[in-house]
Amino acid sequence: MFFHKHPYAPFIQDDTEKLIVGTLPPPRFSTGNLLEKDVDFCYGSYYNSLWLFLDKIYDLNLRYDNSKEAIDQRKKFLIQHKIGVCDIVDSCEREKIDASDLGMQQIQLRDVIGYLRKFPNVHTLLFTGGNSKNGPEYFFRKHLKEYDLKLEVVSNEIPRIHQFDVSKAKRICHTERDLIVQTKKCNQLPSRYIKTVSLTSSSGAANRSIGSNPLYKKLKRQNPDFTTFDFRVRQYQEFF
Repeated sequence: MFFHKHPYAPFIQDDTEKLIVGTLPPPRFSTGNLLEKDVDFCYGSYYNSLWLFLDKIYDLNLRYDNSKEAIDQRKKFLIQHKIGVCDIVDSCEREKIDASDLGMQQIQLRDVIGYLRKFPNVHTLLFTGGNSKNGPEYFFRKHLKEYDLKLEVVSNEIPRIHQFDVSKAKRICHTERDLIVQTKKCNQLPSRYIKTVSLTSSSGAANRSIGSNPLYKKLKRQNPDFTTFDFRVRQYQEFF
């Protein structure tokens, strides 16, 4: 059994306003066996297109290699645009050493709600995937239950948008007294709604689902050169 620990701490600044929330980078980022075009940073996999989308949207001229400069370029962009990264999975176990979300077992989640409390300027979570099993939104819904919270639908169109009031968060406690104390503290806080956006996954595995998307089919008919890459750039541009 392979113990898969997230190699990167959450990347969040005091003025961060949006958080990218995924699951785990491929195991090679934890073992240090990077490919030549991998970047040793969040979403640095050569096979994950997130930074390619952002490069296209912002014309960043990023490097794609193991250099420190490649890391620094990405950190600079995130800081300038008040974007952070806080993947929700801290660790898991795997029978097969691969990057499959479905292959994760004995999953330990990060306390994302705790980070939202610590960084009060964050107002949006950008999930790099939807509510399919072991995806970031799926895990986040489970995480919210620990705080007696749930997502409220804002828009059911893809990418789906939800919200929740983090000021109402209270840990499910072992004693009735603890719950009463937390509820009183919670009721004293002003409302603070966090928006969540479930973006189409930036991994290559998402191409099949994009191909069946009605909007993608429509845009493809209008422009035969339109690709699944173009579709996600178009989607991500609205929220980044």
